[in-house]
Amino acid sequence: MGFFFDFVFLAIMETVIAYFETIPPLHRSLILVGGITFFWILEGIMPLFSIKYRKWKHALPNFFFTLTTIVINFPLAFLLLKTSDWTIANDFGIINWLPEMPLWLYVTLGVVLLDLIGAYTAHLVEHKVKPLWMVHLVHHSDHNVDTTTANRHHPLESLIRYTFTLVGVFIVGAPVGVIMLYQSLSVVLSQFNHANIRLPKQLDKAISWIVVSPDMHKVHHHYVLPYTDSNYGNIFSIWDRLFGTYMELDRDKITYGVDTFPDEKENSSIAGLLKQPFHKYRKPTTGNP
Repeated sequence: MGFFFDFVFLAIMETVIAYFETIPPLHRSLILVGGITFFWILEGIMPLFSIKYRKWKHALPNFFFTLTTIVINFPLAFLLLKTSDWTIANDFGIINWLPEMPLWLYVTLGVVLLDLIGAYTAHLVEHKVKPLWMVHLVHHSDHNVDTTTANRHHPLESLIRYTFTLVGVFIVGAPVGVIMLYQSLSVVLSQFNHANIRLPKQLDKAISWIVVSPDMHKVHHHYVLPYTDSNYGNIFSIWDRLFGTYMELDRDKITYGVDTFPDEKENSSIAGLLKQPFHKYRKPTTGNP
């Protein structure tokens, strides 16, 4: 019986990886749109904050930046593929240097390490390097965080994140199927943990031991330090716990935005957000929730 289940599990894993190796652009777009649609509906059923804001008006700049991210990432995808092909052909990268392992472990390790380099490390660096923080500020200056906020990134940040992902592919030695699986999970999990949804606290806490939950990530969007500089994870929560950047804050005490850039009108304007990285740096304050 154990052999049978192992065989079935292996077959499923091979099917999944084969699918992501050749995933059509249309399917990738459907994952993006489908995720936003699902969590948008869920926000109406079980909102974390019942904020009276014009949801569609709020979403417009976020959708604009979603589009710019797609425009930047899709043409550059060939560099990820070429880098991946080179690592596989030359047996290069962490997961290719390790002893032979089951497919499920190989895939899992690849996704976990890509999440560390392409998401957690990139996010941490953006908070610690002043010019990069000014670029990342566009994401944090949303005063009504919801699932559309997940893709609210200045075009310069899209390039920064892409560079970290490219480096991750090179260091990890990830094959194409693992890269596409990672990117798909990254999109959906980011939409999930930004979504304005209220899960039962115990369920949210349980989820946060494995992946980044809504309550866990909302702490990161609190408007003052030290909470802004915490919970950098995107898919897996292990990195924040391992590197000491994990923090908790009662979700009902959270205020979104950034204390040094409080102008909600400017922070809701596409033109204002495009210019935001070029403002003079403003040192954030440290305050109580």
